[in-house]
Amino acid sequence: MIALCNTAALGAIKLHRGVNISHWLSQSGARGTERANYFTEKDVAFIASQGFDHLRIPIDEEQMFTPDGEKEPEAFRLLHNALQWCRKYKMRAVVDLHILRTHHFNAAEKPLFTDKKAQEQFYECWRKLSGELKRYSNKWVAYELMNEPVADEPETWNVIVNRCAEVVRGLEPKRTIIIGSNRWQGYETVKDLRIPEGDPNIIISFHYYNPFPLTHYRASWTDQKDYKGGIHYPGQVVTDEDLKAVDEHIAKKYSWMKNLRWDKNVIAEHFEQVLQRARHYGVPVYCGEYGCINETPADDRNRWFNDMDDVFEEKGIGRAVWDYKGGFGIIKKGRPDETMINCLTK
Repeated sequence: MIALCNTAALGAIKLHRGVNISHWLSQSGARGTERANYFTEKDVAFIASQGFDHLRIPIDEEQMFTPDGEKEPEAFRLLHNALQWCRKYKMRAVVDLHILRTHHFNAAEKPLFTDKKAQEQFYECWRKLSGELKRYSNKWVAYELMNEPVADEPETWNVIVNRCAEVVRGLEPKRTIIIGSNRWQGYETVKDLRIPEGDPNIIISFHYYNPFPLTHYRASWTDQKDYKGGIHYPGQVVTDEDLKAVDEHIAKKYSWMKNLRWDKNVIAEHFEQVLQRARHYGVPVYCGEYGCINETPADDRNRWFNDMDDVFEEKGIGRAVWDYKGGFGIIKKGRPDETMINCLTK
């Protein structure tokens, strides 16, 4: 499935097509029955039936651990349930430590990068997670050490993540560890990523939401939320005609979008940059997140997904789409988006 390296020979977990289970044990205020009902065994059975082979399960420190570092029994029960359901339906799982109390990818202040105590707290999270999860086979469960680090300098993250990998490796010598690069795990920053040498059970991860005006069309939390004109894929993402159709001040603000031209060849070139770094280390590549918001016109979105899937297959890259039933989901208004799912699993 991953042509870059023979993962069976390396020992790393095999990941092909997956789905992110967002807003369940991460980025959600739901607790109790509401949280338990959000994602159940029926969901795992459905995802498996559609041809996906793994789940990426984001978890947040504040959901899994109290401020004093004690484990939250209910959250761990749900995580164990999910991992057991994955095994039942022959699916693998990536447990992704998504947000720390000392690091959120969009926060202005990130103590993780400046406070030794915060760094030790990060490592301690993984000591405790390992204690809970080491019972699961290395062939079925992998650990992603942290989601989308955003440090001022790449080496700041490199030092911290290599130390975290050392902590986990001391506890679980053969567990697959997934490591992403600095600056939101962008493809363009993987060249600066430094990982342990000679470890056959590491996978390099990146995320891909490009072109951003397409994948985050009208997204309320972005700088481009006010642009509601035409959007296209492939080719010129926003045309002069699209800009003429919106208010003048909006056209001026977003005039830079007309310089974006995207197609399968652009995507392949970006993926190749990631593969070059992975070849240096002799490890596989995994795209832990990619997706296109539901606001994007369906035909353009599906053409993008088709091209993404083609390049993933051509390059031998495992991946997990963002997300299951959130704003980018394969479930829309409670119903499967069959066209989208077909693009992802063809």
